[in-house]
Amino acid sequence: MNKAKLAARLIFGLLWVVFGLNFFFHFLPQPPPPEAGLKFLSGLMANPYFFPFLKVTEIVVGILLLLNIAVPLALVVIAPITLNIMLYHGVLDPAGAGLAILILVLNVFLGITYFDSYKPLLKRG
Repeated sequence: MNKAKLAARLIFGLLWVVFGLNFFFHFLPQPPPPEAGLKFLSGLMANPYFFPFLKVTEIVVGILLLLNIAVPLALVVIAPITLNIMLYHGVLDPAGAGLAILILVLNVFLGITYFDSYKPLLKRG
């Protein structure tokens, strides 16, 4: 399990760093989104701080995961982003669903492997 946990953490972290940096440096070509996806993304792009903030968050989370620093916190921070990516591809742009599913699986797997870290948060009172 430790090897799987390490591999998942490193792959997950690398994905966030690469795709976060790609926003700023454009080294990976992005296929154009379908019309529904373009409308959604255009709305987000209309806000000047949204994508830079999102991508910096992704890079920081990726670095934390790669360096094995505050991994449970990093997983909590990235979970809503993972869910939004999954919903975006599930509803608006199914062509990218494969990578979205991989991200979701890695996030859930790592969340389960670090579950003991979350137990104090789930206590009553």
